[in-house]
Amino acid sequence: MTFGEQPAYLRVASDLREKIANGSLPPHTRLPSQARIREEYGVSDTVALEARKVLMAEGLVEGRSGSGTYVRERPVPRRIARSGYRPVSGATPFRQEQAAEGARGTWESSSEQEPASAEVATRLDIEPGERVMRTRYVYRDGGEPMMVSTSWEPLTITGRTPVMLPEEGPLGGCGVVERMAAIDVVVDNVVEEVGARPGLAEELLALGGVPGHVVMVVERTYYASGRAVETADVVVPADRYRIAYHLPVR
Repeated sequence: MTFGEQPAYLRVASDLREKIANGSLPPHTRLPSQARIREEYGVSDTVALEARKVLMAEGLVEGRSGSGTYVRERPVPRRIARSGYRPVSGATPFRQEQAAEGARGTWESSSEQEPASAEVATRLDIEPGERVMRTRYVYRDGGEPMMVSTSWEPLTITGRTPVMLPEEGPLGGCGVVERMAAIDVVVDNVVEEVGARPGLAEELLALGGVPGHVVMVVERTYYASGRAVETADVVVPADRYRIAYHLPVR
């Protein structure tokens, strides 16, 4: 193989990807079998298998038990709004959008106390094992899961206060900024880091994905005078949604 030349499995995957893109292999069409790929491209079984794995990892095809591998229908990505702006109500961008007439969004949540893991403790700048309130969310649009989120808040801040449970009490569902303000904690900064990775099994189960699908992860942390008061992982299917930021001009 000369310098710069692609490995055989990537060349095969690229050609099949092009056929999917131009409609030669339309959605719901069965992908050529491993034997067919081997014969058509003059490659080994190993190369044919690896090429199919590439397309699977990219979310272009999906396996159906007892039937084979088929081209997936590619949805037109929709936007999920993120914003540095919060109105007086403290509503999140998702809830602002869903308040609009005709919106079909719903969400469900559950909260429970747990000891902070090492990772969560680092993000909140607390000791591992300190008690936090973990809240898990599933957001849906028209009944279809679109986003899952897990939030952690130190109970040293919210414990034994009316806002200890994010979705219950007088300020349930109002958002971190307004809830913290109710206990005299002024949130003045939020940091979001966006990355991508293969979805975890429980995430893909909630989002309706299959193993290998890629998700975008927004790692968000709210601060009050430099102290972390909440951190969360917001997980979005990368093939169905795009994250759009609306940032104020300073």
